[in-house]
Amino acid sequence: MANLGDTTLASSRWLRAHGYSSSLVSRYVASGWLESPARGVYMRKGGRLLWEGVVRSLQLREGLSLHVGGRFALAWQGYEHYLHLGEGDVVTLYGSDRLPGWAAKLPMSERFEACGKGPFDLPALRFTSEVPDRQLADQGFVRRETSFGEGPIACSTPERAMLELCNAPPDAALIYEADALMQSMTTLRPRRIGMLLRHCNSIKAKRLFLALAERHEHAWLPRVPMDDVDLGRGKRSLVPGGRLHPTYLITLPGDLDEHLG
Repeated sequence: MANLGDTTLASSRWLRAHGYSSSLVSRYVASGWLESPARGVYMRKGGRLLWEGVVRSLQLREGLSLHVGGRFALAWQGYEHYLHLGEGDVVTLYGSDRLPGWAAKLPMSERFEACGKGPFDLPALRFTSEVPDRQLADQGFVRRETSFGEGPIACSTPERAMLELCNAPPDAALIYEADALMQSMTTLRPRRIGMLLRHCNSIKAKRLFLALAERHEHAWLPRVPMDDVDLGRGKRSLVPGGRLHPTYLITLPGDLDEHLG
């Protein structure tokens, strides 16, 4: 019970694997020690149900290869001003593992969206405490402290999160949003961007990322190592009737400046 903490969840699968039978768990619930916020998962009676606690439980207790990435990772790291109103309530999770069914049934204001593996060919990582920070950083991850003080969780750095966002199904709204975000990204790390571009298998995401960075004339862009970065061949249409970018040969909305505000 002490190990659970105030925000940690334990799935039925984890409890069985650690010797807690269904009948024993039922006794804990009946005794008021545990409660079940959704079928298949438990927490300490009186605990707090927070999105950070859910993610920390998925990463550390369940050992799943799932991380906070894309749109929500950017919002969590201070870019929420540039995101669509209301999108901050959707916690975007990336990784090679499936999101447990109980995560979608939790009575929370936030909901969790499984976004798949993402656009990178890097090996899957677990985010347990045994994995060193350096290994996470080498793939564009960082550990961020949670608001409840029970330890950090892993999320994409802005460089990785931005490429994850650029990999979303393209439409004008996505490009307006990505453009506004890119305008604010004045301190990205060129070497990390180069590494991520080399391991990104989405031609569309790479071209969009670079085209928007060039559009905003970021000082870090000329220092990005482009050796072995595959940008594909030919033109790519992201939006119908858009304007062709002369360098990266993708179509962008012609009214981007009007949407920056």
